Amino acid sequence: KDPVTGMEFVFVKGGCFDMGDTFGDGASDEEPVHEVCVSDFYMGKYEVTQGQWKAIMGNNPSYFKNCGDNCPVENVSWYEVQEFIERLNSKSGKKYRLPTEAEWEYAARSGGKREKYAGTNDNPDNYAWHDSNSGKKTHPVGQKRPNSLGLYDMSGNVWEWVSDWYDGNYYKNSPRNNPQGPSTGSARVLRGGGWYNFPQVVRAASRGRYNPSGRGNDVGFRLLRTP
Repeated sequence: KDPVTGMEFVFVKGGCFDMGDTFGDGASDEEPVHEVCVSDFYMGKYEVTQGQWKAIMGNNPSYFKNCGDNCPVENVSWYEVQEFIERLNSKSGKKYRLPTEAEWEYAARSGGKREKYAGTNDNPDNYAWHDSNSGKKTHPVGQKRPNSLGLYDMSGNVWEWVSDWYDGNYYKNSPRNNPQGPSTGSARVLRGGGWYNFPQVVRAASRGRYNPSGRGNDVGFRLLRTP
């Protein structure tokens, strides 16, 4: 538990898994399926909340402010998230960062299992806020079921920034161990889908992308802590 914000983290034991479109119903940028290995890490149990953002940044940029302090912060750019992390690390003395795309997918799939959504292969309604059950808005974190690692809302609610630059062909030449993504790019990767997306988009393998200076009322993040 972070001493400054109260953020909770779950230990994720590293390992190897098949990353990408293992069910054969995804987009071309989820191919080819390739083996990836990641080291141990701690993943945020929940998406970073409006209350936690306010505690560090002193403001609340969220569109859905009325949702409350326990709702995910959104409307934050990738660059603003980096500033949040810098301030949090300075105050807490810990080493927080955004997860890589590989770490994110490994955690979403309950430690690299063959899971279609974060926590299930079936109807995601009990695990994710998406277009047909969200009422077109965000919801407080942790109201749906977690995956088997105890991580909440990795499918749905808000998209989550990760550290990688986006490249639709990256999977063709991704290194096997702890891939960091391309060295350059014009868009950063988003994962998990959000409250307005169809279930197809909130799959664990689904990849989004956005200008790192862009903001959206469906875009937030969760943090990773190195052991």
